[in-house]
Amino acid sequence: MGQTDQVNTVWIPGSKSISHRAAIAAGLAKGKSQLKEFLHCEDTLYTVQALSQLGVACSCRAETLEIEGRGNSLATPSSKEEIFVGNSGTSLRLLLGVAALARGDIVLTGTTRMQQRPIGDLVEALRQLGVRIDYLATERFPPVVMRSTGIKGGKVRIDASVSSQFISSLLLIAPYAERDVEIEVMSKAVSSPYIDLTIETMRQFGVSVEQDEYRYFKIPHGQQYTPRDLVIEGDVSSASYFWAAAAVRSGTVVTKNIYPHSTKQGDIHFLDILEEMGCEVEREKDQVIVHGSELKGVKVDMSHMPDMVPTLAAIALFAKGKTHIRNVAHLRHKESDRLRAIATEWKRLGARVDELADGLIIHGGRPLKPAPVDPHNDHRIAMSLAVVGLKVEGIKLQHPGCVSKSMPNFWKLWDKIG
Repeated sequence: MGQTDQVNTVWIPGSKSISHRAAIAAGLAKGKSQLKEFLHCEDTLYTVQALSQLGVACSCRAETLEIEGRGNSLATPSSKEEIFVGNSGTSLRLLLGVAALARGDIVLTGTTRMQQRPIGDLVEALRQLGVRIDYLATERFPPVVMRSTGIKGGKVRIDASVSSQFISSLLLIAPYAERDVEIEVMSKAVSSPYIDLTIETMRQFGVSVEQDEYRYFKIPHGQQYTPRDLVIEGDVSSASYFWAAAAVRSGTVVTKNIYPHSTKQGDIHFLDILEEMGCEVEREKDQVIVHGSELKGVKVDMSHMPDMVPTLAAIALFAKGKTHIRNVAHLRHKESDRLRAIATEWKRLGARVDELADGLIIHGGRPLKPAPVDPHNDHRIAMSLAVVGLKVEGIKLQHPGCVSKSMPNFWKLWDKIG
């Protein structure tokens, strides 16, 4: 499709990351909370289902999730009942901590791919807090059985080089430990803005966290989550595909329900990269407007915005020169090995891509051809291939329904931009 001066406007649904965290905080509060603009997608519904299995009353009305929290008095599922989280890494990692607040044996498991995603550093940290956890198959990977009698608390040391969700899991449950929890991070935490989201959500539900950057956290004993009503802002990660559409088509896209000046979502800084590539960006109170233009390649450390790598990789195909994406080795442990998936599928289209141990080099401006492409059952690969499809007609995307993991109405909204 050629250039267009058409202006497209899209309302972006609620944030997946905030929806997960708010549901858990509300479930750990004693009383009723309402989460408005809650994102109802495959991943968040696994979290809601798990909370229900732990005795938290949850009901959905339109775009609102009502939760009757139980404080730290969680129930234990029946001995024959597993907590199954599909391929939702966020659900599994955050719920590992939450399940430790219940009493008795609780099995957490997921899909075959989920059973290949590492959790060993988080399990070791929970053991340091007095939680008993046993692996049921492969060491350091799900499924696991929690044999919990509560959380003792104290000092814990953790490696967060695989996922910041390990720290978030500890933070969320720490208020209900038997004594203060102090977390010392032994490596540079990847995706650190997601830790900010966790701490902000805890603050909104009445719990404070002391911290020294991302190296040390202290959560004083005796705090309790308090119920509240919360409006969940739009998902910046989901908005990125529509910004990318403006970039590759030299058009204009308005994304509403995005709060660029106040959001804690780290992916908002993807707008800085778009500007570096040549786009014009307008940041308003509750919306972002992106105007596409001639694009140029960039060299960028994406360790704090790993979910934006597929989006950037799609845009890079149409930029002049090379785009070097680095410091994202942890992308190999996502819904797919995202570095391998991007390199494989982009090459099917005729692109030149160098796959590195910790990133990618994409050589932009090459002629591309239509071909069948496989998103590797990864929502972010699928949505990024949709961006490529705006410029390369005839691409056949297999399994397009995998976008339901984070954005069930993606294709309906995508149709609006043509």
